[in-house]
Amino acid sequence: MIAPLEDLLATLSRLPGIGRRSAERIAFFLLAKPEEGRRLTATLAGLDRITRCPRCGNFATDGPCAICRDPKRDGTTLCTVARPWEIPHIEKTGEYRGRYHVLGGLISPSQDIGPDDLAVASLVERVKVEGVREVILALEPKLDGDLTAMHLLRVLKPLGIAVSQLAHGIPVGRDLESADELTLGRALKGRTQL
Repeated sequence: MIAPLEDLLATLSRLPGIGRRSAERIAFFLLAKPEEGRRLTATLAGLDRITRCPRCGNFATDGPCAICRDPKRDGTTLCTVARPWEIPHIEKTGEYRGRYHVLGGLISPSQDIGPDDLAVASLVERVKVEGVREVILALEPKLDGDLTAMHLLRVLKPLGIAVSQLAHGIPVGRDLESADELTLGRALKGRTQL
């Protein structure tokens, strides 16, 4: 195989979820449709303009992100997420109109990631300076997410604000028999009054 094509296949194969076969399909598609290759090249070059919001850690193109700049957003509520790409999922619900704070990951002893490796200090500072009254923890319902939530609760509660967590439970449209014990247990603990 020619070197430029092999380089492309190797590069594509390093992307998450793209194996050698998928890389070949993408590469041959781009070779067959050069205009798509040019469009992809221009789009990838534009990634250099994307930075991180200095206030919340979300993706932005210049200074604060659109959510932080929006005066209609509720500044008294912060939804804390591990990574910026989780924000669009919450935004799609249309249920949340506050602001966000991106931690930059989760506490993970197995990966040697501790609280000091995350944007916890800036979260505490925002709560103190911005008049935040509630922090919603939108963290993954697994061990690392639970460890992170426990640490955040420990540092935020003394500030006298409400700290809440997304409900965990049975997904809509799923049978009880398909739920594992942990999910079912959390659904029972997080039940709401009707």
